[in-house]
Amino acid sequence: MSNKRGNPNWCRPVPFSALLASPSSFESLTQSLRLTPEDFRTSILLKEWVSRNKNDKYVPLDLLEAWGFSVDVSL
Repeated sequence: MSNKRGNPNWCRPVPFSALLASPSSFESLTQSLRLTPEDFRTSILLKEWVSRNKNDKYVPLDLLEAWGFSVDVSL
């Protein structure tokens, strides 16, 4: 019996569900903290997370401006 080599699914399209976007880490965190957009500015835990991850993760611009954080765009 011959050895089957290669990907047998090379010509099959990727299912649409695999292409759907997953929530960003900011969105995941706010969901786990059960914060509404109105609560974002008053959350101490969220502010600490944003200060650590503002250069690497997605954070809404208006939230960065409200807390006075600047992002290093040279990265």
